[in-house]
Amino acid sequence: MASKKALVLLSGGQDSTICLGWALERFDSVETIAFDYGQRHHIELEARLEVLKRIGAIKPEWSRRLSGDHSLVLTELGRISKTSLTREAEIVISESGLPSTFVPGRNLIFLTYAAAVAYRRGIATLVGGMCETDYSGYPDCRNDTLDSLERTLSLGMDQTFEIQTPLMFIDKAATWKLAQELGGDALVALIIEHTHTCYIGDRTKRNSWGYGCGECPACELRAKGFDQWQADVN
Repeated sequence: MASKKALVLLSGGQDSTICLGWALERFDSVETIAFDYGQRHHIELEARLEVLKRIGAIKPEWSRRLSGDHSLVLTELGRISKTSLTREAEIVISESGLPSTFVPGRNLIFLTYAAAVAYRRGIATLVGGMCETDYSGYPDCRNDTLDSLERTLSLGMDQTFEIQTPLMFIDKAATWKLAQELGGDALVALIIEHTHTCYIGDRTKRNSWGYGCGECPACELRAKGFDQWQADVN
């Protein structure tokens, strides 16, 4: 049964869109927030607008619960990070063992800004698509990191915040399965046709799982999960 309010970090990608559906099933009022940080795949910000325009049609209650949207410009983050996600550069594994798409502090900054907006809006629950199962090894996607940040935000703002991460311990195949469970074929179709995950920002290639170059780490994870989910279904 839905209750209270939530603020969903909605990038325009597969994971955050599934998290939006998850929140719309559980909360009376759901707001969304996005960040323009100079990302190479800036097209995701256009994709998220399509998601917001269409997701309410999947269920009448989702339309009623979907509330305000917020967008913040944080381009200084992209300027200081100089990663493959914020400039035209080859995606490689760095000496640290992390892919060059890692933007240091990104989720920490996003969630801090989201908490500041939530504080003003009277919202106690933040929802994000972070996952430590099928992911690129980003340390700010780990459950321990987010548990620590949840406590820090609560202490620093003298208000109890809860960070919900529905995808934290499931793989990409399970995220497709969750989309089907939440919104049926309509949500799966929305994800395929209108979300964007490709790091390169390529929307010229239509694959069975959606649009993308098919070669970057994000596309590879999405494709692998889709194929596994389809194999499990069939």
